[in-house]
Amino acid sequence: MLRSPFFSFIILLLLFSCKEKKNVNSNNESIRKEAITLRNIANENHDKQNFNTSFYQFNKSKKLFETIKDSANIGYTLTIMALIQQVNGDYYGSKETVTEALPYVKKKSVYTAAINNILGIADKELSLYDDAIVYYKTAADDFKDPIDKRGPLSNIGAVYIQQKKYDKAIALLESLLSKNFLKEKVSITDEVRILDNLGYAYFKKGMDQKGFSLMNEALQTRNKLKDTYGSIESYLHLADYYAKKDIKKSNKNALTAYNIATKLNSVDERLEALQILISNDHSAQNGKYVQKYFTLNDSIIKVRNNFKNKFAKIKYDSKKEKDENAKLRLEKAENLLSLQKDKYLRIVFVIVFVFLVILIAILIRYYKNKNRAIEFQTSYNTETRIAKKIHDELANDVFQVIAFAESQPLSTESTKENLLQKLDDIYGRVRGVSRENNKIDTGIDFTNRIKEMLSAYNTSERNIIATNLENINWEIIDDIKKITISRILQELMVNMKKHSNANLVLIKFESDQKSILINYNDNGKGSEKTKLIKNGLQNMENRMQAVKGTIDFDTEPDKGFRAKIAMPK
Repeated sequence: MLRSPFFSFIILLLLFSCKEKKNVNSNNESIRKEAITLRNIANENHDKQNFNTSFYQFNKSKKLFETIKDSANIGYTLTIMALIQQVNGDYYGSKETVTEALPYVKKKSVYTAAINNILGIADKELSLYDDAIVYYKTAADDFKDPIDKRGPLSNIGAVYIQQKKYDKAIALLESLLSKNFLKEKVSITDEVRILDNLGYAYFKKGMDQKGFSLMNEALQTRNKLKDTYGSIESYLHLADYYAKKDIKKSNKNALTAYNIATKLNSVDERLEALQILISNDHSAQNGKYVQKYFTLNDSIIKVRNNFKNKFAKIKYDSKKEKDENAKLRLEKAENLLSLQKDKYLRIVFVIVFVFLVILIAILIRYYKNKNRAIEFQTSYNTETRIAKKIHDELANDVFQVIAFAESQPLSTESTKENLLQKLDDIYGRVRGVSRENNKIDTGIDFTNRIKEMLSAYNTSERNIIATNLENINWEIIDDIKKITISRILQELMVNMKKHSNANLVLIKFESDQKSILINYNDNGKGSEKTKLIKNGLQNMENRMQAVKGTIDFDTEPDKGFRAKIAMPK
């Protein structure tokens, strides 16, 4: 037995000593008096354990307090309703109800501390131990008085025992019995409860003698104080202690706990005592205890389910009535607004339609202009590159050949051969420039043309490898994209030949349902990313943007050059 509903109830009555609000409005005053009367009658029925009636009356008074917006009493009634649900085993309903009370109480106060403590009890009973610890810690933080903190902290110690974290339980419970706490004027029953749980934790850890001494001391003190309800816990702990040492003593303590729990109508503790008696399995009486256990368990399940259903119906009926009243109030306003709403909707529709038409026209024009600009820039860059190549390379070579012809006697055979060799070299380079920029065949021979273009860069010292080129269905790719791929591969080859000094180039073609992927890798000298020669690379990027594709470059010194091309089909 790790909690006492009656103890929690007494604490909450002290916490929620409601401050009545005095309203000038006479109608509100009349509602307030009716609500307070209902609340007081509900408290009386609660004391008499007429929980069903008490719950109904608390709920009815809450509705009246909501009418006059009395937050303190709304929070109070919801909290007591949650406690009634806990006493009757409706822990999920209890959590829902007490959470509803949170907006009506002051944050970081004794009120939120009490609510978090209730949430902790609910989760502990539902075996959600980690969640229970979080709520207990929050409750302890919300309490300002060190004495008040002891309640949720000792509950954490009890949960640690349930989790078999005995070292943590012992450390925490011993700290609660330290001199700092003992200096305070605290309840002796609280001290004994902590002492008993501490002894139980020692026993579970295997320190039997020390555990027994503390549990026995707690029992003697409880008997002197006539704390009958608290003694049930002590007898159950001692019954567990003797279970593997002395069956007779274990049975004696379990029977004592059972008899006291029966007198106090504490069903959970009766079930726990019967479980111990059954597990001891001492004689033919075991069948009698089993029968008692199942009869009692079935009975309490039926009673608690009955309470849960009644509580749910009371809350449902209350919510239904509240919703119906709110619906009636809204219907009139909705009818008055309906015509205006239709009118405004038509106006908004026209405005939105006109706006969308204008926006679509602007976007179409913008993207057309953007594509034109990209195409123009790409063409300009290509022309500039050709002109620069002719000027920087071919023009100089032609000038040198002219100078050679003027300065050397052409009648000599070796001079003629040298001149012809130079002219042949210039011719070959002119054809290379032409081949790089001539019209691209996008028909059935497209793959062969790509292979021919790539093979032109093969030398005795450089190997160009292209894989999976034929595996792509080029027939479904439009001509502009084929041309773009061909030009980009040409520019990659030129960039490699001019800057990379690579002797191995691998070009891998791949495709999926939506895209064509080309991975280019060479083993050239590479460079720092910040030092990439941007003109040729920028031209490639512009080409890809024109067909809504992407190209990413990656390079490092002495680690080659890589390019990843992705183009939609």
